[in-house]
Amino acid sequence: MTAAAAPTTTVLVAGIGNIFRRDDGFGPEVARRLTPPTESVRVVDYGIRGMHLAYDLLEPWDALVLVDAIPDRGAPGQVEVMTIDTGSTGGVVGQLAGLDGHGMDPMSVIAGVKTLGGTLPLTYVVGCQAHSIDDGIGLSAPVAAAVEPAVEAVRDLLDRLTHGPRG
Repeated sequence: MTAAAAPTTTVLVAGIGNIFRRDDGFGPEVARRLTPPTESVRVVDYGIRGMHLAYDLLEPWDALVLVDAIPDRGAPGQVEVMTIDTGSTGGVVGQLAGLDGHGMDPMSVIAGVKTLGGTLPLTYVVGCQAHSIDDGIGLSAPVAAAVEPAVEAVRDLLDRLTHGPRG
């Protein structure tokens, strides 16, 4: 008799941002550098295709990791890992007609999933304080320096999510 296999934790890692708006390209750059550690993890550069992400979130996922540039949360290049309360959209409009499929921030994606009838899994944001989101290609120096620490933060999070706490 063989032991039952442990359940697989499915995780979607979503790089979000516009590579033509300087540091807003942080999420796609982190996603580009990540290799899924297991078949149960999918890493996607969604760029500015927020509705694509919202539709993908209608699939059953155990966890979601959003990687994005964040404003006004500290010094440029500061990386932060946050847990999102998916039960509250903080007043974001939940009307599908009001959603912009090419420019959705994470809270709008959350509202979009709910509007489409889905439920969000356990959700994290690995965010980096942006220095500039002006038009232009390429990350600012502090944000470019934060890419590798963010990649490591995502890897650590994936390790905890797929293997459980170490102790």
